[in-house]
Amino acid sequence: MDDKLWTNVDEYLAEKLLPDDPALEGALEKNTAEGLPAIDVSALQGRFLHLLVKLHGSRRILEIGTLGGYSTICLARALPAGGKLISLELDEKHARVARENIATAGLAERVEIQVGPALESLAQLQADKAGPFDFVFIDADKPNTGPYFERAMELCRSGSIIIADNVVRKGQLADPASKDVNVQGMRRFIDTVSKDSRVEASTIQTVGAKGYDGFTLIRVL
Repeated sequence: MDDKLWTNVDEYLAEKLLPDDPALEGALEKNTAEGLPAIDVSALQGRFLHLLVKLHGSRRILEIGTLGGYSTICLARALPAGGKLISLELDEKHARVARENIATAGLAERVEIQVGPALESLAQLQADKAGPFDFVFIDADKPNTGPYFERAMELCRSGSIIIADNVVRKGQLADPASKDVNVQGMRRFIDTVSKDSRVEASTIQTVGAKGYDGFTLIRVL
C-alpha cells in the first residue's frame, strides 16, 4: 500500500461525500498562485474538523497556524450565529491571503486573524482574558506544539477540545533517535500531554492524500 492508493481512496470518498465547494477550491487555487506551501488539511480532514465543531457545539474557536485559511474556513463555517474564531499566524503574507479567502467565503465577520509569533499572541490573549475557547486546533510549527498546547490550556475550560495535527510524522514519532526537529517536537508534545492530569487524550494514525500521519485529540477534564 502506498500514497497513490491512499490518494485514490481520498478522491473517491471526497467525490461521494463532499459537495462542490467553490470557496474552498478557490482558496487552494489562490494559495498556489500566491506561492504558499501545499500543506493545508485535505478536503476530508477539513470536513472532519467541521463536523467535530458541530458535534461539540463549540461557539469560540482558537486556531494556531492559519496558512491560507483553508482549515479556518472549514472550522468557522461550523460555528453558530454569534460564534467567533481567532486564528494566529506568523507570516503576514499568509495572513493577507487567508483574509482574502475568508472574505470570499463570507466569513470575515466571524474570523479574526492575529499576526505574530504564536506564543506571544497566546500570552496576549490570556492577558486580555480572551478565553475560554471551546475548541482549539494546533497546526503550526511542530517544535513548538508542546508549548502551544500548554498555553492553549490556559485559555480552555472543562470540556474544551484540543486537536494537534501532523503528530505521527510518517511513523517517525516512535523513533527516539530521530534527528528531525519536527519529530522531536511532537515527541515532547506527547510527553507533555501524557503527564497532564487535567486532560484525557488519544492519537489516531491516518493515511490519505496527505500521506501517512495522524492527529492527537484532547479533552480538558
